[in-house]
Amino acid sequence: MDAGVSVRPRRCEMVAATSGVGRSRLSKVGAGRSPPPARVRVAVRLRPSVDQAAGENDGPCVRGLDSCSLEVANWRNHQETLKYQFDAFYGERSCQQDIYAGSVQPILRHLLEGQNASVLAYGPTGAGKTHTMLGSPEQPGVIPRALMDLLQLTREQGAEGQPWALSVTMSYLEIYQEKVLDLLEPSSGDLVIREDCRGNILIPGLTQKPITSFTDFERHFLPASRNRTVGATRLNQRSSRSHAVLLVKVDQRERLAPFRQREGKLYLIDLAGSEDNRRTGNKGLRLKESTAINTSLFVLGKVVDALNQGSQRVPYRDSKLTRLLQDSLGGSAHSILIANIAPERRFFLDTVSALNFAARSKEVINRPFTNESLQPPAMAPVKLSQKDLLGPSEAKKARGPEEEEVGSPEPPAASASQRLSPLQKLSNMNPAMLERLLSLDRLLGSQGSQGASTLSTPKRERILLMKTMEEKDLEIKRLKMKQKELEAKVLAQEAVDAKEKENSLTMLQPLARRTVTVAKPLKKAVVMPLQLIQEQAASPSAEIHILKKRGRKRKLDSLEPEEPEEKGKHSWELQISSELMALGRKKILDLLNEGSVRDLRGLQRIGQKKAQLIVGWRELHGPFSQVEDLERVEGISSKQMESFLKANILGLAADQPCGPS
Repeated sequence: MDAGVSVRPRRCEMVAATSGVGRSRLSKVGAGRSPPPARVRVAVRLRPSVDQAAGENDGPCVRGLDSCSLEVANWRNHQETLKYQFDAFYGERSCQQDIYAGSVQPILRHLLEGQNASVLAYGPTGAGKTHTMLGSPEQPGVIPRALMDLLQLTREQGAEGQPWALSVTMSYLEIYQEKVLDLLEPSSGDLVIREDCRGNILIPGLTQKPITSFTDFERHFLPASRNRTVGATRLNQRSSRSHAVLLVKVDQRERLAPFRQREGKLYLIDLAGSEDNRRTGNKGLRLKESTAINTSLFVLGKVVDALNQGSQRVPYRDSKLTRLLQDSLGGSAHSILIANIAPERRFFLDTVSALNFAARSKEVINRPFTNESLQPPAMAPVKLSQKDLLGPSEAKKARGPEEEEVGSPEPPAASASQRLSPLQKLSNMNPAMLERLLSLDRLLGSQGSQGASTLSTPKRERILLMKTMEEKDLEIKRLKMKQKELEAKVLAQEAVDAKEKENSLTMLQPLARRTVTVAKPLKKAVVMPLQLIQEQAASPSAEIHILKKRGRKRKLDSLEPEEPEEKGKHSWELQISSELMALGRKKILDLLNEGSVRDLRGLQRIGQKKAQLIVGWRELHGPFSQVEDLERVEGISSKQMESFLKANILGLAADQPCGPS
């Protein structure tokens, strides 16, 4: 029984899988061609048997029918076969050059048209996807061959004298456990996938390396390939544990007007293979990696099914892989899917699953378009002088009499750009129209006459020229009116500023004559013990003042009636007798010379640190001769000395009784 994908017979457009096919020359397609919608093209590659001594129990179950179709025999039921037809089929004897020349090389020409292209290697683990994409030094794969041809083509198209200047950049990344990692800069961390306003998929922060030769490509690509995550399983010693994506951008810039720009992107994708953990024996980290790989491939199948069914929602965002492949499947890229399968019977289920996915993928329709933008060169801004903004009569008045007489006339051979300078001021005009008008004016100027040359021009161009001249006159009038309005605003603003300045000076003038009085600080008064006041009051020569509270004010009153103080003197000043001062100084000096640290701490303004400093200085330099020597102790300033005396003299003097007991 034939159970397969029913397809309509059509002409095979791919070359046969023969080993003697040489490299074909890339064709060049002119710009401006709008390609029709293109479906995803699918090629199937059958790798050779890796174990020839397996016996009949593990013999081949896949057989090629022709260059486009194959059949798979069910080893459990020999009467059942599944037939598939694709764009190309490459058997066990096909080489790397056959696959590249037959399927990949034809899509490179689209990059020079500003379109995107992608090549995907799909299949179960151990089917030879990485070998198809990378190859070996003896048999290079798709990636090195495509880069070699693409760089050669860009050198030819971007050579001197060609209309386009081309540049090529590369980026290399992997999707490992739903993380986008930059293989050129592994320290970048997990990157995000974005979509711009035009629907293009981009990755901010992804490293881009410019390449001009294949040597530059190898210098960047080979170290980055060693950064890719690989691991050993039962089926493959170097199994890819991530999806690797090589992104190559081709930027084109037109050297002449209208200075168009194009950008074509080439995705070369080596997908990780789907794995059956019962056969691979994955455990721990390998099992976690296998789960992430199978999940992303399952979402990839859902995307293909949604595109074929015409669903309104396509689950691109369910996986980082499908998000990155949004341009390649159902997007704007020319896509090639290379399905790699194994011939052994033990891979029967994986082979059928890969072929079914490939059969569904070839029904996906892409709509490629040219990524082209028009960016005319920026025109230098023209600065208008005051004379250019004035009319002929006003300019004549502005010139002095000497300039009128001595002024040199304009040279007869004035250039066209000088005579049509107002055209260059119209920056909003179409650059192509402006260039055409200037060239027409240069042609008119080269004929030597104005009226006849204008009449001899074609009617359409003459009408356009007259219309442009009218627009030029209107533009000049508008500029003159704007200049006058600006001058009037400036004069009005100057008058307002002068008036405000005069008013501000008038208002501030009385403040300048105001006198500012600063309050003098009140002098401090020392409160004396009552016993000392009574004893000093008995002495006839004592002059001591006390504080009394009367209402809300304090005044200094003497014990004996005195003459009233003059107006303006402070009533807080306190006079202390010389005997009391001498007595306090003597007691302080005795404490400084004989007191311990504890005794010194009993003084006011003296703490533990200063007491230790005083005792240390006394032991080093001897006793103090006077109280003022305390300033020589390190850490005690003159200001602190003054406050120390005021705080301690009266207190110490009060403790010593005066006179006979």
